[in-house]
Amino acid sequence: MADRPPGATLYVVATPIGNMGDMTLRAIQVLRAVPLVAAEDTRLARRLWARHGIDTKLVSYHAHSPDRRRDELLAHLGAGHDLALTTDAGTPLVSDPGEDLVVAWAATGGRVVPIPGASAVLAALIASGLPAARWSFEGFLPRRGKERRERLAGIATDERATVLFEAPGRTAATLADLAAACGAERAAALCRELTKLHEEIWRGSLAALAARAADEEVRGEVALVIAGAAAAEPAVVELAEGRRQVARLTAAGLSRSAAAREVAQRTGLPRRELFGDGTND
Repeated sequence: MADRPPGATLYVVATPIGNMGDMTLRAIQVLRAVPLVAAEDTRLARRLWARHGIDTKLVSYHAHSPDRRRDELLAHLGAGHDLALTTDAGTPLVSDPGEDLVVAWAATGGRVVPIPGASAVLAALIASGLPAARWSFEGFLPRRGKERRERLAGIATDERATVLFEAPGRTAATLADLAAACGAERAAALCRELTKLHEEIWRGSLAALAARAADEEVRGEVALVIAGAAAAEPAVVELAEGRRQVARLTAAGLSRSAAAREVAQRTGLPRRELFGDGTND
């Protein structure tokens, strides 16, 4: 690190998620000033360049770029030259490529400067109409298997609001899985095409949103916001309700043992009693 020329900065620059007017003045200034910009898609970046009079050199850097491209960018920074990182929309690293470059540069002691801007996560939380003082971001769920079931179970018991991204063609299935895991009446919002001409917010229960998404074609970029689980004192959660919560989690695909453990940890009810189905009570 002592041999690295001082002053090289990696700027992580947010760009609009839809409405091109959401580009910040600071982002424009940085993109004009740096000698090189690593962009997820140089074709999309050139639209911003044309709109804002930017003529900075572009190089592609995306999820499928070979390791040598990251190494070339690190060498550029290591030589003392600033670099800006952008993705197709929103902020790099938030369900977008760039993490390996930022982690590698920061590990050398290199300077990393965020240039904030448009965020689909924050826009969805704001528009959802749900309590959002505390929230978590899950990005895209795994498509299938144990990891998906475990993530759904975690969302079901999280007292914070949860934000997910989903592809339009899989939105109805994901909402149905969420309804099974969290309960059909859990409040949620589907936010599509945020900041764009056809921006739309659907609000309602998970079951209602799942039914609507199954009936209507969902188009464009989708962000889902799920209300947090209602906090409950262990003393007032009765065994019957605890077993209903276990049933919902097992219906979502979690094993009965794992579901009983999850509910026991949250409610304080005996895991052995939760594991039973109540038929011998």
